[in-house]
Amino acid sequence: MYLFFVEKENIGAQTARITGPDVNHIKNVLRMRPGSRLRISDGERVCYSCEITELSDEAVDLKLLERDEDGTELPARIVLYQCLPKGDKMEWIIQKNTELGVSRIVPVASRRAVVRLDEKKAAAKVRRWSMIAESAAKQSKRTVIPEVAPVMGFREAVDEAADSDCKLFPYENTDGMAATRAALSAVKPGMSIAVFIGPEGGFEEEEAEYAREKGFMLVSLGRRILRTETAGMCLLSELMLRLER
Repeated sequence: MYLFFVEKENIGAQTARITGPDVNHIKNVLRMRPGSRLRISDGERVCYSCEITELSDEAVDLKLLERDEDGTELPARIVLYQCLPKGDKMEWIIQKNTELGVSRIVPVASRRAVVRLDEKKAAAKVRRWSMIAESAAKQSKRTVIPEVAPVMGFREAVDEAADSDCKLFPYENTDGMAATRAALSAVKPGMSIAVFIGPEGGFEEEEAEYAREKGFMLVSLGRRILRTETAGMCLLSELMLRLER
């Protein structure tokens, strides 16, 4: 069943209304009609099964059939701090990690990141990335659209994440998997989890040391060197499997 996001003010006790670009998609692409069923989310974990009662060029009116407060979200808040990669890799990273259940994505400008965005370009990129997160959330039937934050500097991002319950910092110069297994085995529902992923050139030693000083656990993802777009998915997949109800 297709899922759409609806502003909370457009959801009543027994009815709801979809407006904006989704109207055209429902009416002219999916060719739904009165009586067709779909799901909507208020963007805050509550989901509803609905039946279309009326369609126009401006709105789709719905009758609420069932309320679902369990939704499809992971029982933990995972924030991915992704250092800026080259090309359009960030779009792919956002799409796939949204499917895996990430709550928030923070683009990070680290020292070895090749990409450098001025303020205007960064704002445009964040708008584009937010659209990709919304599309991926719909496709994977998430009930929350992950926030894509403005680009942060490395130290600012580490400082922001320092209060998280679990702080994971994959670093290629970390030996063995013991620390990784210990960190993952300690993950529990209700936790706030921060994951830092480096750029193509990896983190500098000084950056890794700063993260360690702020309480991050430096972990290994194995003996092979993973690409930046693979590393986050590797760790997010493990967290998803451990947390999924």
